[in-house]
Amino acid sequence: MAQTLERLTRRTDTMQSIRGIVRTMKTMSAINAAPYEQAAEAIDVWRDTVLDGMHAFLRCNGPLMQTVSEDPQRVLIVMGSDHGLCGNYNEVLAREVMDYPHADTAQIICVGAQMQDALNGEGITPAATLLPPANTDGLIRLAGQLVTRLDAMRATAGPENLAAALVYTQRGLHGLQSPVTRALLPLDPDMLDRLARRPWTSRSLPQFSMAPPDLLASLVRNLVFATLYRAAAEALVTENAARLARMQQAEQSVDENLEALNAETRSVRQSEITTELLDVIVGFEALKRRHRR
Repeated sequence: MAQTLERLTRRTDTMQSIRGIVRTMKTMSAINAAPYEQAAEAIDVWRDTVLDGMHAFLRCNGPLMQTVSEDPQRVLIVMGSDHGLCGNYNEVLAREVMDYPHADTAQIICVGAQMQDALNGEGITPAATLLPPANTDGLIRLAGQLVTRLDAMRATAGPENLAAALVYTQRGLHGLQSPVTRALLPLDPDMLDRLARRPWTSRSLPQFSMAPPDLLASLVRNLVFATLYRAAAEALVTENAARLARMQQAEQSVDENLEALNAETRSVRQSEITTELLDVIVGFEALKRRHRR
């Protein structure tokens, strides 16, 4: 019985240590998500500024006509996770890639070694794998690397012969996360049409010192950079949210196990006390009978 009680005590101590680790991971997930959420809000403001520049460009040069090849070179960028403890995050994204209509012919650039493993599990071999950002400064590095790669592809294939899309996880209703596929290049024609139709409200007319082709290329590059930066930040927010949800589930499971262990420990301890009391009573009765004789 003493060995059983000792074993239960060790198991309880181990569970309490695990609970402390889980609680620490849960706190870190909540803390780590905040800077990425702030970065996403900040890049949204900057993206609006770039769109204002695009609006001014269209105001001066008229609507932008984009020509797209019938069989363009397709690129798919997948924003995965490389930190673990967030469930089937990468597997869900890999299935989203499988649902992409041109997944078998697209050149895939994935972010994260674990994302590469998930894609390999679906029979997809990425053309390149990039390291995910470890902090908000890494968002700039990652977005810059992706923009540089897309620029090189556009220079090789031609602007009208490149079609790029983005797969990442975004926040949904009631704290849920869902994968989304978003077109990156060419630019959304509906967005350009809305910008061209938007009335110019400023009293000053826009003026530019750069040549229109160079200015347009710079605006497109900055818009793509902002979109990639925003997607990476959103992916990290949802990753930490998924990890927080898993840690909450783990904490609840540990608490249930601790409650069961404590109840079993109390039962075993009570049985030991009862046994010792019975031994004392039996010994006392034996002494009384001996004394009477």
